[in-house]
Amino acid sequence: MNELQLDDFKTDENAAMVLLVDDQAMIGEAVRRGLSNEENIDFHFCADPHQAIAHAVRIKPTVILQDLVMPGLDGLSLVREYRNHPATKDIPIIVLSTKEDPLVKSAAFAAGANDYLVKLPDNIELVARIRYHSRSYMTLLQRDAAYRALRVSQQQLLDTNLVLQRLMNSDGLTGLSNRRHFDEYLELEWRRSLREQSQLSLLMIDVDYFKTYNDSFGHLEGDEALRKVAATIRDACARPSDLPARYGGEEFALVLPNTSQGGARLVAEKLRMTVEALQVPHISPTEGSNLTISIGLATITPKAGSHCRELISAADKGLYLAKNNGRNQVGIG
Repeated sequence: MNELQLDDFKTDENAAMVLLVDDQAMIGEAVRRGLSNEENIDFHFCADPHQAIAHAVRIKPTVILQDLVMPGLDGLSLVREYRNHPATKDIPIIVLSTKEDPLVKSAAFAAGANDYLVKLPDNIELVARIRYHSRSYMTLLQRDAAYRALRVSQQQLLDTNLVLQRLMNSDGLTGLSNRRHFDEYLELEWRRSLREQSQLSLLMIDVDYFKTYNDSFGHLEGDEALRKVAATIRDACARPSDLPARYGGEEFALVLPNTSQGGARLVAEKLRMTVEALQVPHISPTEGSNLTISIGLATITPKAGSHCRELISAADKGLYLAKNNGRNQVGIG
């Protein structure tokens, strides 16, 4: 669409910017004189049809008066060129012909002309048609500008809603999904696995001796340790469908849709070793230890009448086994 400066015209719906393309200077002067006393009509003349497109792009007319017969370039071809150029494709074109010929008129409209006049037309009629087509074009520009503004506004609203949705679904400390989002997501994946009869795995992850860590190093260091563990869990997600979440306190969860027990075990062991490799200093179970995690793993193919709580319960059982057997390991529920 032509990037017309609407502010120049919006104060007067009858304002127009006219470009006449005609190789005869005499015609140009006659049209100029006829429009000279008309308020808010700016007139421009181009005698070289080969420069018409460039001239139109530069001055941004609201109406083009186009002669049909010119040396070196057919007027109908020029009309088609206007329509093929992104800056002039919508500008109204009034074709000027030397005679009232139905065949020529039909060809002009087929090429993309908006109107047809035999030159030189009566000045009253010419002005009326210029103002009519200019108003229509300005309305089109204003409508498109309004649509663009609406689309921008809608996109901004969508972006804002997405940000709000992320905030509503996120844990403030770690940036992982919060407990509410975890519950919703697990239930959705449980239903999907039930429909598809696919395996659904869950890791329940607990930071070992975290109360001792908080008591020894302080809550600020404790928060930083949780953020480091959370980042490691997030990095363990290989697919967009994997959901890492803070389950509560120092406990985390990782939903692994369409994942077998063996695949989940690999993820869990890699995650456990990666956290240990962070070498976050700890005093438990002995002085000089590093922070570790214990993981409970469960994999279920849902059956009719079952509930996702069964998967959480099984993963909790695995976590209890990991804790009871010495921590820093993976237990299978």
